[in-house]
Amino acid sequence: MILWTAGAVLLAALFAADMMTGSAGIRAADVWKAMAGGDVPEQTRLIVMQIRLPKTVTALLAGMAVSVSGLLMQTLFRNPLAGPYVLGISSGASLGAALCVLGTSASAALAGSSVLAAAGMAGAAWAGAAAVLGIIALASRKIGDITVILILGMMLGAGIDAVVQVLQFISDEQSLKAYVMWTMGSLGNVSGVRLWLLAAAVLAGTGMAAVSCKPLNLLLLGEGYAASCGTDVRRVRLTVYAATVLLAGTVTAFCGPVGFIGLAVPHLARLAAGNADHRVLIPATLLCGGVLMMSCDIIARAAAIPINAVTSLAGIPVVIWIILRHRR
Repeated sequence: MILWTAGAVLLAALFAADMMTGSAGIRAADVWKAMAGGDVPEQTRLIVMQIRLPKTVTALLAGMAVSVSGLLMQTLFRNPLAGPYVLGISSGASLGAALCVLGTSASAALAGSSVLAAAGMAGAAWAGAAAVLGIIALASRKIGDITVILILGMMLGAGIDAVVQVLQFISDEQSLKAYVMWTMGSLGNVSGVRLWLLAAAVLAGTGMAAVSCKPLNLLLLGEGYAASCGTDVRRVRLTVYAATVLLAGTVTAFCGPVGFIGLAVPHLARLAAGNADHRVLIPATLLCGGVLMMSCDIIARAAAIPINAVTSLAGIPVVIWIILRHRR
């Protein structure tokens, strides 16, 4: 209970710090007044409500989404290095988003606020993620060696990157610049319809994971054991795939290919919770994902660098620790 309380307090403190951080420093009291409808300058109110609040909420939702998708992949494939980024799922979503960005004008693809523009971007990312996940799923049924599956995921990611490079080569200058900026990762382009769509995807994906806690616990002991306990393994697998496509695909579409968070956070959640039960792990992963992503966003804002650079620098040491730990 103390751990959960401390985590919640830390999350709230980081949320407040994220709202205060930026090119224009705003005091905590002014942030609170702006959100509560108090007496603050109109410029401060606009900065807080229209720029920083959507960006901070996006950081929270994105961190939760990619973290839970990583947990689901690690459980399903029973491998500590599995995740949407490593398995090529994020690359598939990136290809779908690239087709939108490089195949249309940058203004329509990135700045579009209509429901059609947001749904088109998300739908393309979902389709790309689902295609790669489908290939990985079929391969996993035929190939028992998880190491081969991980290599296949990386090869798929490399192949998709090659296709994207061709698209970049034949694209116009404006679309190419928009795509390059998108690949660096950004939490500032998600507002209005996009933010609501991201929230709905996170709610749906997390809900799918939550209702699958018991079969996910059984899958930790192997698909054969889970089936012998009466679990419909095929249905659970499809549920996990759908949740991963929603979570990783939507974040990739709107925020860019956020790397290493989905791989690193589930291990941090296991360490913090000290429990392998998904009824505990999923809330712990949500909490740790939100904390880590908002911490990275605060650093990115303060240093004025892309969020992807910060998430990579934060995640890589965790990945190295995972490899060394499992070697022992």
